[in-house]
Parts: sequence; C-alpha cells; structure tokens
Amino acid sequence: MRNYREHLLLTESTIKQALVRLDELASDAILFVVTHEDKLIGSLTDGDVRRGLIKGVTIDSKVNDIIQKNPKFIKKGEENIHEIIEYRESNFKILPVLDKEDRVVNVINFRQISSYLPVDAVIMAGGKGTRLRPLTETTPKPLLKVGAKPIMEHNLDRLSHYGIDDFWVSVKYLGEQIESYFGNGSSKNTKIKYVWEDEPLGTIGAVSKIQNFEHDYVLVTNSDILTNLNYESFFLDFIKQKADFSVVTIPYQVTIPYAVLETSNENVMSFKEKPTYTYYSNGGIYLIKRSILNYIPKNSFFNATDLMEKLIQQGLKVISYPLTGYWLDVGKHEDFKKAQQDINKIKL
Repeated sequence: MRNYREHLLLTESTIKQALVRLDELASDAILFVVTHEDKLIGSLTDGDVRRGLIKGVTIDSKVNDIIQKNPKFIKKGEENIHEIIEYRESNFKILPVLDKEDRVVNVINFRQISSYLPVDAVIMAGGKGTRLRPLTETTPKPLLKVGAKPIMEHNLDRLSHYGIDDFWVSVKYLGEQIESYFGNGSSKNTKIKYVWEDEPLGTIGAVSKIQNFEHDYVLVTNSDILTNLNYESFFLDFIKQKADFSVVTIPYQVTIPYAVLETSNENVMSFKEKPTYTYYSNGGIYLIKRSILNYIPKNSFFNATDLMEKLIQQGLKVISYPLTGYWLDVGKHEDFKKAQQDINKIKL
C-alpha cells in the first residue's frame, strides 16, 4: 500500500516538481498541496498542469498558480459514512482526510480500500492460547501463521480494507512479540497503540484502559477470528437500528430427527415433523457506542457478555447482526488445520 505522504506536495513547490511526483504516482496521479504544517491548500492533477501550461505558466512557476483551491475531503472523527459512500459512488477515487485543524492525516484510495468507517478498532490479543499448545509455547496465538501471514494480520488488514486506521491492541502473553511485529502501524498507513494487561481482564475489560478514542464508535474483536465480514454493512445496520451495542452472531442449525410435540396438560396441541431450529452464537466481534464503554469497570476482569447483560438490564439497545459469510474461531488444533485449508478458498 502506498504511503499517503506520497500524495502531499508543499505549497512552494514548482510545477516541474509536481510533474515528477505525478509521474511517480502513475494511475493514482493526484497531489494535495499543503503547508509545512500539512494544512490542505488545494489539489493538483495532470489536467490542472495542462490547463495551466495552455494559459502560459511555465514549469518553473509555483503550483499555487494552478491548483484547485476547494478540493473534496473527509473530516476525521465525524459520523460521515453516508457522505463517504456518496463520494465513492460518484467516482471520487482518492480523497484526503483532515483532522480538526485541517491537517492532512491520511489519504484514502478507493482502488485499494472499500470504505472509510468512522470507527476505532480494539483487537484483543492478550490470551495464552493454551488449547493450541505446543504451537503457542514460544509464539503468541495472534502471530501463528494462517497461509502467508499471522492470524491477527488477516484481521487487521480486513479492518484496514474498510478504512479503519486507528487501532488499539490489548496484549499480555508474549505481547512484546506482537508489538515488535506490527510496530506503530505506519507501514500499513494506520496507527497502532498497545494496551498492556497487568492481570487478565477478560474479553473486554482492557478497553476500560483506553481514554482517547478518535471516534464515537468502537469495534472490539478477538484477534484469533478469520472472517470475511462486511464491516461497512455491519456499521450501517448499527446506525440504521440506532443501537447502543451490536454483536456479530453466527447461525447454527439443529435438526431434530423426530417429530416434536407441543403439549398442554398432556394434550397434544401440535407437532412438527423433524423440525430444524436456528440458533445464534456469539461471534466475538462487537460494535459499541463510545459512551457505552463507561459501563465497563476500570481494571477489572470483565467479559463482553457481562457488558451485554448489564446493558440489557439498563434497557439499552443490544442487537444481533447475523453473519452470512465466512467465520472461524481459530481456538483449537482442528480449527487451525481448517484455517490452513480455507485460506486458499476464502477471500478475507
């Protein structure tokens, strides 16, 4: 993936310098002209250069003479998913992302990603992976390779594909290896920060240690899940239903091999011949309003199911998002073997 700074050009640059950069960008040829503080001034394409040359500017002129001064952009931290979808469907391919001070902090390319969700992601990666021993005796489970890359990297890359670029990783067991492997995330145009658990804090307790989320929505996921979940559809469903908490659920069908009778006072009221029932299990992926995280006790062992139960008791809206695609919890040796077989068939 191209580093977003390749699209940035300082305001005092010449048209000749811009042409060199545009040539290097090839099919992604658009520049965003910025100050030394990275504040956006305008945009520049090959077409702008051609029109400028026709009007008499020279290649030694400053780019400020020919830039487009009101380029489209996305504001980081805002609930702007419908605006982003509109840009994408209107064929805007490359857009700068601005912070509150109008500084460019990222450049998104819809040739490389499919959305830009206003979400922070927390990846829970602190477990010991005891059921996968001896594989996890010297390697943390999130770094076990499925195909060409670690389980957790499949997760992070899938989330990045939907434009999530603010990550938090909760670590404990062999966490130094995870931190060393992923670093600060800059190689993937993301920011990764680490939350260390001094004691095990359950499947969501470590989230209470994070105070400076960028967005009003937080996605929490286990690190050992392989899935092709459409995170944009998940987010849009959350917004549409005005939910406080959504959990991805995995449907399981159970067929009863006999007729099932419904009775009342020993009287048969009805029966179903060999019925099939569908049940939904917890998929380990949650979308949460940031304000709801206040219900997680500080530095205490606390599971996501504890949070769901507390929210339901408080009358808040907890919803299910049934997954129709691929999902696998890589928790046991047979799951790990299946993951190695599936990775060549499923596009994650």
